[in-house]
Amino acid sequence: MKVFFQLLLILSLAACSQTNNSSDAHSYDSADQLLQQLIVKHQQVYQQASPFHFPEVGGNNAKLPDLSPKALEKAYQANLAIYTELMTIDQDKLTQENQINWSVLTYSLKNEIDGYLNKEHYMPLTAESGFHVWIANISSRIHFKSEQDYIDYIARLNAIPHYFDQQMAWMELGIEEGITQPQIVLAGFEQSILAYIKDDVTSSGYYQPFLAMHDSVSPQVQRQLQAQAKQVLSSQVMPVYQKYYDFMVNKYQVKARKNIAASALPNGERYYQNRVEHYTTLPMTAEQVHQQGLQEVKRIRAEMEAVIKEVGFTGSFAEFVQFLRTDPQFYAQTPLELIKEASYIAKQMDAKLPPLFKTLPRTPYGVMPVPENIAPKYTTGRYSGAARDDQPGNYWVNTYRLDRRPLYVLTALTLHEAVPGHHLQIALAKEMQNVPKFRNRTYISAFGEGWGLYSEYLGIEAGMYSDPYHNFGRLTYEMWRACRLVVDTGMHSQGWSRDKAMDFLASNTALSLHNVKTEIDRYISWPGQALSYKIGELKIKQLRNKAEQQLGNQFDLREFHDQLLKHGSMPLSMLEKVIDSYIEEQLRKQELAHE
Repeated sequence: MKVFFQLLLILSLAACSQTNNSSDAHSYDSADQLLQQLIVKHQQVYQQASPFHFPEVGGNNAKLPDLSPKALEKAYQANLAIYTELMTIDQDKLTQENQINWSVLTYSLKNEIDGYLNKEHYMPLTAESGFHVWIANISSRIHFKSEQDYIDYIARLNAIPHYFDQQMAWMELGIEEGITQPQIVLAGFEQSILAYIKDDVTSSGYYQPFLAMHDSVSPQVQRQLQAQAKQVLSSQVMPVYQKYYDFMVNKYQVKARKNIAASALPNGERYYQNRVEHYTTLPMTAEQVHQQGLQEVKRIRAEMEAVIKEVGFTGSFAEFVQFLRTDPQFYAQTPLELIKEASYIAKQMDAKLPPLFKTLPRTPYGVMPVPENIAPKYTTGRYSGAARDDQPGNYWVNTYRLDRRPLYVLTALTLHEAVPGHHLQIALAKEMQNVPKFRNRTYISAFGEGWGLYSEYLGIEAGMYSDPYHNFGRLTYEMWRACRLVVDTGMHSQGWSRDKAMDFLASNTALSLHNVKTEIDRYISWPGQALSYKIGELKIKQLRNKAEQQLGNQFDLREFHDQLLKHGSMPLSMLEKVIDSYIEEQLRKQELAHE
């Protein structure tokens, strides 16, 4: 009888377990299924929002985005509806992969919604670039293989004046409502517009697809299409660039706001806090970010002083920085020399990737100069991802004013922008399989820029800083990102002047004074973005330290990096969940191995 009751108890418990598991499975399926439905809906909305999002020969490839009030309102309402439904989902009832999907999608949609409500479309430009530069890349979005591809492209060229008019209409509203870029950061901006105005339209980047046309197009048709392209460029595109130039010089720059702080915009304090939370992906205040920046500046300064002592320099920190800024040994003599040095460093790092990473992307990358038309006000270097899967990524190096591009920072810059930084991370994300399409294209700054800065640090383990001056360059880049926490929050929330911010950055780093100016203007015109680098790097280092401490001798750096990168870009709070889950799984494996 005792055995009978024991058997009955076991069967009852099993039945209860099956009932509970069935209930749990049902709730999990419901949450996961609802999320999948919303992902499908989002993809449809995304494709409808811009012709760039859904390439179609003979259709969307002939169109440019509609920036009318009606179109933007429609996109806002569609995004809001999906976001509202997403917020009803209990994340705990999702699989881990769907928790990542939910986290990335809600983050992205919230930014779209916030951007519309904050009227960011009133300011389609920053200190270093603008819509007139972004739209000039339309030829890279079409793979020219047929006559129709060229016809579509000419149709897009014809649509450029309307696109410019819509942008300028929003900028006019920005002037009326006080939502403009600050006047002081726009000095010289007009030159980036003037660079696109060509008397000989065949020298325009817009005409490039017609210089060497596809063999499938007959010579006679080629000549006809070339004539059409020249006509459109001379009668439509060049005049509207001139119109924008006149608008910029005669109206926008004259009437732009005088105060540099984002908090001075309408609803500015709330807007800047929104940007802080967006770019850090964490519930941090501007003051918390500011204080963390000051702590990091103090720590890094001590490491910089140690390097100065190592090289035997006997002067002050300021004198050492002046030595770095002025000694010819630290500067390339020609643009090609700078590009070659960057390429050499990149190839050195390529060979050091296997001991650090299990998974490498199939997409290659090149090294090229920043385009001349934007170089004067552009940052020192940047990664430009491939627009299509038949293109490489590109590491851009700024060759403007070589006396302001020190070689001692080139190792850190290359590791950040190329490998193991942005190219590695972004290419792997684009190559992810069996994930929703938005995961392949989403770039979250705290994750991506945090990874870029962490990649500079990885150069230590890879033996890339054997030259102490290059190690000082790494430290000056880390200090640069720490200073960003201080100067960005200082200018946008604490009343710092532009000069005060420039003095702080110049006195704490070995950046050239030209770079200091362009960087400070960038932070002024792009509130909060500069916070993402250091905050992201600190979180990644914190997670690595946690994994090392808990896993001990079983910690595998290649596996840790794989866990960081294999899911693509995500908010830092979600990344922490992923790494915590990985640590728990590894600890369970260790326990089983010892049983």
